[in-house]
Amino acid sequence: MNQNTSALIKSLKHPFKSRMFLIFNLPNAFFSGVRIRDVTENSCLVKNPFRSTYFACLSMAAEMSTGALCLVHLYKRNPPVSMLVVKVESEYFKKAIGRTTFTCEDGVLIRDTIERAISTGEAQTVKAKSVGKNSDGAVVAEFLVTWSFKVKSGPDSYRESKLKNGAL
Repeated sequence: MNQNTSALIKSLKHPFKSRMFLIFNLPNAFFSGVRIRDVTENSCLVKNPFRSTYFACLSMAAEMSTGALCLVHLYKRNPPVSMLVVKVESEYFKKAIGRTTFTCEDGVLIRDTIERAISTGEAQTVKAKSVGKNSDGAVVAEFLVTWSFKVKSGPDSYRESKLKNGAL
């Protein structure tokens, strides 16, 4: 784990700093009350505070569990890499009564996909899985969030820096 990754994880685990991160970067998530409860470079646990079966509330928590892992591996990367959700699939197994937690354990897969995007200079996608469980531990829903990663273009882009250095 690099120093930048460690710093972001520490901030996301801190109650005040994580809320400030959300309000400035993801205000909808902040106002919805969705919160990261635990994050490492390999997994992320997000709590959905709503006692709701509404798919949008469940989807927001599931997407955040995958997106936080993406952010962990992209934080202060050089070259910078953009991320974008390109597809969301969901399956519901049980009525989500009470608070639901969503866990994504695809950090290694996400990191490897980002590394591949950087090394090839081509956009890469990864399908990250988030599993939602109720307070009894029963699976209520599973989400597959497909993320696309691409090295940012522009004068500071990876490809142009390689061209300037004669590496391509």
